[in-house]
Amino acid sequence: MNAPPPSGEAVRIGVLAPLTPPGWTEAGQHLLAGLELAAGDVNDGGGIGGRPLELVVRDTAADPAKAAAAVDELAGLGVAALAGEYHSVVARTAATRADALGLPFLCSSAVLDALTDEPTERVARLAPPQSQGWRLYADFLLGAGHRRVAVVAAPSVYWASGTRVLRDALAPHGGTVLALDASALTPAAVCDELAAHGATALLLLVGHPEPAVPLVRSVRGDARLAGVLLGAPAGQPEFASWAELLGDDGAGVPFLRYLPARLGPLGARVETALRERLRAAPSFVAFEGYDTVLVLAEVLRSHGTEDRARVAEAWRHVEVEGTRGRIRFSRTPGIGVRQWAEAPVQVVDRDPSAPGSFRVLHAR
Repeated sequence: MNAPPPSGEAVRIGVLAPLTPPGWTEAGQHLLAGLELAAGDVNDGGGIGGRPLELVVRDTAADPAKAAAAVDELAGLGVAALAGEYHSVVARTAATRADALGLPFLCSSAVLDALTDEPTERVARLAPPQSQGWRLYADFLLGAGHRRVAVVAAPSVYWASGTRVLRDALAPHGGTVLALDASALTPAAVCDELAAHGATALLLLVGHPEPAVPLVRSVRGDARLAGVLLGAPAGQPEFASWAELLGDDGAGVPFLRYLPARLGPLGARVETALRERLRAAPSFVAFEGYDTVLVLAEVLRSHGTEDRARVAEAWRHVEVEGTRGRIRFSRTPGIGVRQWAEAPVQVVDRDPSAPGSFRVLHAR
């Protein structure tokens, strides 16, 4: 039975998400679906001390300048905390601005290790840091026998950071990473480089659908590259549009996904509700959105809604049963924000025999 309906002045949480191009809008929609579902569940349970929880949503469109302006606006509107964002470079800008304004920020999905330049107590994160997830991906590549790896990357601090993690993880095992510039090479030229260098795997460190889709089609159609593994660590194949655009060519492309081997009762219930809301299978990003609101609701109940400094202090104390495990935040060496160190990480692909299904290839 639901608690009495919350009443009075709403407790407001500012939300950042990429909802229009060039942002990855499908990821933004999944993130927002999770956030909104959780907010509804919180209000069904009586809200925050009897007050309704309200999400104030702003579209970042993958633009750091828009994100910075949105943080300023939301802080001025008196939100108790900031949540969300998917794109790492955008989240970094948002985190830096939120920290400067003294606004607590729980980042849902972005993984860039250096989310802030300096250590701070005001920012916490649910997603595993890039160095952790991408090292697991490198372990998968080594276990599958890939030591001559190529990456085709768009110019970005996020892709450059990922390339560095892969190179550092593969080098001690005799592995090499050939870096190809996606902004300078056509898909056909990328294929020529792969054939010339004898790479056994090509990782797509680029946006979706462009240029990821043309690259996949070009490699899949090149007889010289029949044995080359295509990979996408950032998770492009997770979303339905990947399968819709590529069909069978989009199967067998391993990516990182932040889900456990099995969902518990809460996760299973949320999965069903998200599927109805999205009219599609929910991605890990939707679960990250849901867990973000669960954590913030607990923080606001236990530490109040008016004093932002007290809210930020709560990261070290909060412990919540989320959709993907028990969430608690700690300091991780080399990471300047409070981190959920036990977040699940998998390497997954779409099953070539059934592209609508996923296979877990490696996990921690």
